This record gives sequence, structure tokens and C-alpha cells, in this order.
Amino acid sequence: MKVYGIKTCDSCRKVLKSLKSAELVDLRVDGIPSALLERAFAQFSDKLVNTRSTTWRNLDEDERKIPPLELLTMHPTLMKRPLIEADGVLYLGWGSDIKSALNVDVN
Repeated sequence: MKVYGIKTCDSCRKVLKSLKSAELVDLRVDGIPSALLERAFAQFSDKLVNTRSTTWRNLDEDERKIPPLELLTMHPTLMKRPLIEADGVLYLGWGSDIKSALNVDVN
């Protein structure tokens, strides 16, 4: 199981604490494979771009008009986190629905 995120992200830390077998792929260090990014975008569409992030707020209007896949390639930290890949299935975020799907105690 792989968790695509940032090691300083609170949500990513919670995932790693709950999923002991998960491996963190740090977006700042390792980036995200383009095939996986395309697959995630096909599944989650615009939800994959975190428009509440500091990175997004620091983009100018012209940069915000760049197609999402290109923008995420240029700025991987714009991706909503965590993106979890487990047994070939992708999950985005760390809500109770995802915890339940991954058999994590939601209490």
C-alpha cells in the first residue's frame, strides 16, 4: 500500500499511523508517476486539485488556467492529500468512508 502525500501533512501522518504497512511517497521528493496521476485524475477529476492549499493561493490567475494534469505535474503539492493506492484501488482523502473501505477502526 502506498500513500502519496507530504511527510509534514497531518492527514498523511494519521494515515501512516493507522496503516502500519503503508509506505509514504513524498510528493516533494519523489513526485508522482505520470500514469498514476492520469489514473487518479480520471477517477477524481477536479477534486484532485486542492484549491485551498497555500500553493494554489500563491498561483497567479494565468497559472490557475493551466489544465489540471499539467498543473499537478508542475506543482505536485497542489494534489489533495492523501492519495492512497491499495491493491490497485485509489482513495482520495482520509474520511470515515475511506477508513471503512480500508478496514480501519473509525473510533
